[in-house]
Amino acid sequence: MQVPVRRLAFAGAMLCLVAWPAIAQAPSAGAPSSEAPSSGAPSPGAAPRIDAQAAPSSITEPARAQTAIGRRGMVVTQEKRATRIGVEILERGGNAVDAAVAVGFALAVTLPRAGNLGGGGFMMVHLADRNESVAIDYRETAPRGIAADSFLDADGKADPEKSRNGPLAIGVPGTVAGLTLALERHGSGKFTLAELLAPAIALAREGIPVEDDLLDSLLLAQPRLARWPSAAKIFLKQDGTPLGAGDTLVQQDLAHTLDAIARDGARAFYTGPIADEIVAAAVNSGGVLRRSDIEDYMPVVREPVRGTFRGYDVLSMPPASSGGVHLVEMLNILEGFPLRSLRANSPASLHLMIEAMKLAYADRAEYLGDSDFVDVPIELLTSKDYAAELREGIDSRQAREVGSTLPDPPAGGGGNTTHFSIVDAAGNAVANTYSLNFNYGLGLVAGTTGILLNNTLDDFAAAPGAANAFGLTGGALNAPAPGKRPLSSMTPTIVLKDGKVHLVTGAPGGSRIITTVLQVVLNAVEYGKSIGEAVTLPRVHHQWRPDEVTVEKAMPAEIVRALTARGHNVRFGPAAGSAHSILAIPDGYMGAADQRARGSLAAGY
Repeated sequence: MQVPVRRLAFAGAMLCLVAWPAIAQAPSAGAPSSEAPSSGAPSPGAAPRIDAQAAPSSITEPARAQTAIGRRGMVVTQEKRATRIGVEILERGGNAVDAAVAVGFALAVTLPRAGNLGGGGFMMVHLADRNESVAIDYRETAPRGIAADSFLDADGKADPEKSRNGPLAIGVPGTVAGLTLALERHGSGKFTLAELLAPAIALAREGIPVEDDLLDSLLLAQPRLARWPSAAKIFLKQDGTPLGAGDTLVQQDLAHTLDAIARDGARAFYTGPIADEIVAAAVNSGGVLRRSDIEDYMPVVREPVRGTFRGYDVLSMPPASSGGVHLVEMLNILEGFPLRSLRANSPASLHLMIEAMKLAYADRAEYLGDSDFVDVPIELLTSKDYAAELREGIDSRQAREVGSTLPDPPAGGGGNTTHFSIVDAAGNAVANTYSLNFNYGLGLVAGTTGILLNNTLDDFAAAPGAANAFGLTGGALNAPAPGKRPLSSMTPTIVLKDGKVHLVTGAPGGSRIITTVLQVVLNAVEYGKSIGEAVTLPRVHHQWRPDEVTVEKAMPAEIVRALTARGHNVRFGPAAGSAHSILAIPDGYMGAADQRARGSLAAGY
């Protein structure tokens, strides 16, 4: 099989493969490594490091997962009110898509930093009666006024201020079109759009208490929201401080917008006064979004990326998401290693996983973009033969150095996107991830619509090799262009066993999304962990550039020392995503709400 020509800069020649018995003898999780010097110093000839300033003084207690069992169905989201709305729809006879639509609109009210009407995302749907899976791409698109040089400065260099904090960053929103399309094609027919929006409208009109994630995020986002009077009047007090504990967030303008969508469907958003206000907000602040851009927006139904791992079928998102391609690529690479015998989160298994991450993210930078505009070699990148070629270059005891690094580490955390998972009594499933990009997107509310607008166009490669806010580099295939979807890492994923739903998962987290989902899948499928354990175990991340492994602070110190001894540059970082997931069990489903996000909830029926 012909594989892509690897033009990517790794230091040194291909490293030889060490015999498997040596791997099996590597230290297991929880045991000090014989390879690591007691001082934690790097081994001779390598240049690994631990970021001492970020290192915890003692082992940090890992995040817990709140779990629930549902005999018939399950909903797991990042916000408890949205979860309860989804469960109510299932209890009233709705299917997973009905519940997903209700949840998606509810989160626009209850989780405004990520749930949205003014952003976009991806939905994976599995239809049990047809044994069919579809991928709904409602990612934002670039307006016609965006050009290849839109995010460059006068010297032709990438200007992050333009792509992250200014109105040029606004992509055409896709969420309303995507959710309504999903309902039209795959809903049960038992609910009207108005019925599914009614809970969200009531919450917007009556208000919700400022607590949990909302309390945390408003405090952090205050400077961003304060730039725009239309946002400040909703989320900040008259003195400019954010709403706090004991306050109520009331969103009357958003309630009116949701009312219009409930009456007239997606056309209420993409034509008429709402579209006019979105355009006016962009234009008056210096943006290039126009009415025709909004009117012409269309979600796209695509074939999922498909892979297999240990007899399971893995279904995930195709481009413009990079998530499915590289999840399958990494699973293919790792399938050739005896991971189970090495045990979950042992230095040996983590090392192999990190090396697979480097290879996949290098391919992401080289080969991925919007497949409606560029040729993406999906079949090759997800093939077993290609994975075997890559696997041969992995040294089981020594980290492979990346040829060059970026000056700054990638942004951490998962505070910009949200994922929810749903399974119904018939075995239908939805994995949905959607986003505004940054917390509260651009921070700009469009006029009197109550809609927060995204800054998603930062996910383009402003210039070849330039990094986005999450440190991800890209090339010409992900260059800005009119109508193009910027490359995403969102990875909503459904895993089947014998044609039935086994695992539904996904996560927020910017560049860490793909590796978070990888680790949840491995923990649940390869290592046989309960879903609570699968989402709780401390995570690692490597994205090719910069050449460093980011580990959560809950990772045991002896594991970090062992990775350092293998030549990895280790940096402690914040929590990586909140992977709200569902696993099939003999008498139903178990859901796990990842408590890396406060206020999340799993609930079944």
